[in-house]
Amino acid sequence: MSRMRRFFAIPYMMWIVLFVVAPLLLLVYQSFFDISGNLTLDNYKTYFTSITYLKMTANSVLYAGIITIATLIISYPTAYILAQLKNKQLWLMLIILPTWVNLLLKAYAFIGIFGKYGSVNSFLQFVGIGAKQILFTDFSFIFVAAYIEIPFMILPIFNSLEEIDRNLIDASYDLGATKFQTFMQVILPLSANGIKAGFQAVFIPSLSLFMLTRLIGGNRVITLGTAIEQNFLVTQNWGMGATIGMVLIITMLAIMFLTRDKEAKE
Repeated sequence: MSRMRRFFAIPYMMWIVLFVVAPLLLLVYQSFFDISGNLTLDNYKTYFTSITYLKMTANSVLYAGIITIATLIISYPTAYILAQLKNKQLWLMLIILPTWVNLLLKAYAFIGIFGKYGSVNSFLQFVGIGAKQILFTDFSFIFVAAYIEIPFMILPIFNSLEEIDRNLIDASYDLGATKFQTFMQVILPLSANGIKAGFQAVFIPSLSLFMLTRLIGGNRVITLGTAIEQNFLVTQNWGMGATIGMVLIITMLAIMFLTRDKEAKE
C-alpha cells in the first residue's frame, strides 16, 4: 500500500519541484545579478536603502490591510447569517460563483460601472449630485479588490462557524448569557481559526496585486506587485524584480507563520 501511495505521489512531487521549487530557486539566483548580469548584492542594498521601495512596501501593506479589514467587516456577518439559513449550501454556492469569472473580465466590468459614463455616475446625475471621478481612485481600487476577495474570506469563516458544536451555544444560553455575550465569548473565539485562514487568503494575495492597480487604480496605487511588473517587463532589470519578489515571498511566509493555527504552534 505504501508503494502504491508513493507511486501516485510522483506526479504531485514532480509538479511541486517543477512549478514551485524550481521557480523559487531561479528567483533567488536571479536576485544576485544586476541589470548587466554581474554578480552583486546591490539589489538588496538598493531595496533596503531606497525611500521609493520602502514607500512601496508600506503602501502594499497599508492597502492589503485596508482591503482585508473591509473584506472581514462584510464577510463575517455574511458568513454568520449564512450559517443560520436553511438552504445555506445554495447561498454559499451563489457567493462563490463569481470566483469562476475571469479576473480581467471583472476588472473591465467595473471600469464600465465606475467610468465617466458608467451606471454609478448616471445614477448620481439622476439624483442631482452630478458625475464624480470614481474610477482611477483609491476608493475604486479598494472597492474592487475587496469585492473580488470577499468569497475567499467568507468560505473559511463559514466553515469554522459550521464546525461549532451547537451544544456549546445552548449551554451558554442555559447559563444565563445573552446573545451578545454568547457571540463574544463562545462563537467568536471558536471561529478565530476561520478568521485567520480568511486573513491569509485575502491579505497575502492583496500584497502583490498589480493588474487592478493599472486597470482600476490607474497607476495611482503603487505596490510591490507593480514594481515587480515594471522591473521585469519595462526596465528589464530582472535582478531587482527578483529581489522584490523574494522580499514579498518572505513577507508572505512571515504572515503565514504569525497567523497559523494554535494546533500548528503546538
